[in-house]
Amino acid sequence: MQQTTIAKAITYTGIGLHSGQNVTIVINPAPPDTGIVFARTDLPGVPRVAAVAKNVTNAMRATTLEDGSAKVFTVEHLLAAFYALEVDNCLVEINAVEPPVADGSALPFVRMIQEAGVIEQNAPRKLVVVTETQTVRVNDKFITILPYDGFRITFTSINSHPMLGVQFGDYEITKDLFITEIAPARTIGFMHEVELLKSQGLALGGSLENAVVYDDVKALTPLRFEDELVRHKILDIIGDLALTGHIRGHVIAVKSSHALNTALAKKIVDHILVRS
Repeated sequence: MQQTTIAKAITYTGIGLHSGQNVTIVINPAPPDTGIVFARTDLPGVPRVAAVAKNVTNAMRATTLEDGSAKVFTVEHLLAAFYALEVDNCLVEINAVEPPVADGSALPFVRMIQEAGVIEQNAPRKLVVVTETQTVRVNDKFITILPYDGFRITFTSINSHPMLGVQFGDYEITKDLFITEIAPARTIGFMHEVELLKSQGLALGGSLENAVVYDDVKALTPLRFEDELVRHKILDIIGDLALTGHIRGHVIAVKSSHALNTALAKKIVDHILVRS
């Protein structure tokens, strides 16, 4: 398998989910072995931060990457799209701290990549092969990855909301499956959390147009899937574990979060066998 990049630059403008800022991203082709790199065009010197596990500095409600003065957060949906569409190398120019939320899913980013096209490069793709089980556990939440010839995610979501309860998803992650079954799943929010989140400087750009929002008894947004919550949780895992590279392993998780996902990504990097 060869490394890939996109065939042409492509632009998207929208609002950041948590920052509430208007933002434009330009996704550019990049040479082999670049990886996915964000460049803050709004800052002096256009500092860059690579989408790798060691650059994760915060994982509260979203994944934050930081390297010097370059900082970006809520990158997981875009990274999931790159990963599932097998894009290895891109330079993402961004003029604010957070990519656009779009509709709250990864599907708009998938369509961007498809519109740009994906081309092979003259360099072999490196695979991250899990050879030993790695686990992160916090109280009643855990995420583990087992050796496996492929990339599979099994997730159990447990939520006290009467419309949610226990949701279970088990998927062999392929490009076609991701596009149809995972990418359209949107982020979930609850009306009772809105004021708290905004007091923390979060969800400032959130709306019924870019999230599935629940009040105490029902969804205020029409669902795309009956189990949209667990599918979006799987989407988040794909984006967070993309920080390790193209991975081979079976992920099993219960009530996992960005904090646990990125902690596992760091453990994987510490114990990987990289194979071309």
